Amino acid sequence: MLSKQPVWGSFDRLQSRNTMTFEEELKTTRHPLIDGHTHVDQYSPDELEGLLERARLANVGLIIAAGTTVSSCENTLALAESHSFIKAGIGLHPADLTGPLDDATAEHLHDLATHAEVVEWSECGLDYMPHSPDKAVQQDALRIQIRMARDLGLPLVIHSREADPDTVRILNEEHAGDVGGAWHYFGGSMELAKQAMDIGFYVSLAKPLLREEPLQAVAAQLPLDRLVIETDSYPQPFKKNPLRRTEPWHLPQVAEKLAELQGVDIETVAEVTTANYLRMLGGRVELG
Repeated sequence: MLSKQPVWGSFDRLQSRNTMTFEEELKTTRHPLIDGHTHVDQYSPDELEGLLERARLANVGLIIAAGTTVSSCENTLALAESHSFIKAGIGLHPADLTGPLDDATAEHLHDLATHAEVVEWSECGLDYMPHSPDKAVQQDALRIQIRMARDLGLPLVIHSREADPDTVRILNEEHAGDVGGAWHYFGGSMELAKQAMDIGFYVSLAKPLLREEPLQAVAAQLPLDRLVIETDSYPQPFKKNPLRRTEPWHLPQVAEKLAELQGVDIETVAEVTTANYLRMLGGRVELG
């Protein structure tokens, strides 16, 4: 049962200084949305309660919690077991690797991924930022994870930062298209989007769509039946205004912008992107 007011903690003390209230900023759709990529496992229990309530008010019908480390994967699974509209992803984020992916860790991840609440291998990929782990270590870990996802029939959610050519190459070499998936937090060119779609992946759009004009130009041309949406939510205490902290309740804003760019109504975007994500998950989830 939802309370009449969303849980914000100190939000009420800040609201008088803001030009918009939560109720004024809240957007919703009649058709439920799927937030295909979040890090809700990183919130405290008290923070999570309010976040989930606000997500329900925005008619977010399903939240996927992505794993990034072994402990994170265990936490996402625990959340999925205790919250009916959270499902879990299992995976190792390339920037969080502490060394080569050893057999024992891979076996543990594989075991976690057999749980019924796990619906995708998420997230994995390549990250070539200056302080990221060795590229060869990342590439080996990605290959191992793709093979495990294929073994389990789980779609892959791919992280790629400053590494797109190698990411595309490895996805092709490892036949990632056999299970498909989503290119998470897409911010690339039309050429990259076509490469991802040719492999068999959906293009996943997030809040950068609201402000980045080159991305908007690409998104306007992409086929809607190959798009999904997400928020990539994680705790952002450095943002003093709670309204600016990215959460699943922002997802309708992404849907609204995509609708504007595609020249359709927001309900069409809601219905199609939700159907796309459910199709990607291969029948593992049904929305009520």
